[in-house]
Amino acid sequence: MNRYDVSEQKNDKYFVDTMYGTYADILFILFPFLVIALQRVWNEEGVEILKQPDLSIAAAILAGMGVGKFVLGLIGDKDLGHYKERIVFFIALTLFLVLGPALMLIIKIVSEDEVPKFVVYIQPILLIIAIALYSTSVSVHKIVSRKVDIDKRAQDAMEEGDAPPPLVIQSKSE
Repeated sequence: MNRYDVSEQKNDKYFVDTMYGTYADILFILFPFLVIALQRVWNEEGVEILKQPDLSIAAAILAGMGVGKFVLGLIGDKDLGHYKERIVFFIALTLFLVLGPALMLIIKIVSEDEVPKFVVYIQPILLIIAIALYSTSVSVHKIVSRKVDIDKRAQDAMEEGDAPPPLVIQSKSE
C-alpha cells in the first residue's frame, strides 16, 4: 500500500486562501476610492482623477497596513533568526518607497493650485508598489503565525502524552 504526502495540497490550499484574503482586503480598501473615481467620471472630471490625492491616500493606507503586518511577523516568532533582517528591510522599503512619497504627494497636491504632470504617473505606480508590498507583508505574517500555530499544536500534543509513533526501519529482504 502506497502512502502519499498530501501536505503539499494543504499548503497550496492555505496559500491560495491567504491570497484570496489578501486581495479581499485590498479590494475593501480600494472600494471607497472606486466610488470617488466613479463620481469624478460622472462629473466629467476624467483625467483629473489622477491629479487628486486619492491614489496616494490609498497607497498610504496600504503601506501603513503593510508595515503593521511586517511588524507582527517580526515579533510573532522569536526563532526567525536571519529572517528578521529581511523583514526589517521590507519595513524600510515600504516606508521609503511608498509611505514617505505618498504622504509628500498628498501634502503637495492639497496645498498647491497647479499639480505637476508627473503626479499622474507617480500615483498609480505608488499604488501598485503598495499593493505588492502589502501582499508580501500578509504572506510573511501568515507564514509566521501558521508556524507558531503548528509549533503550539505540536507542543500541546507532546504535553498530553500523544507522542508520535516510533520510526521503524525495515531492511530489504531478498
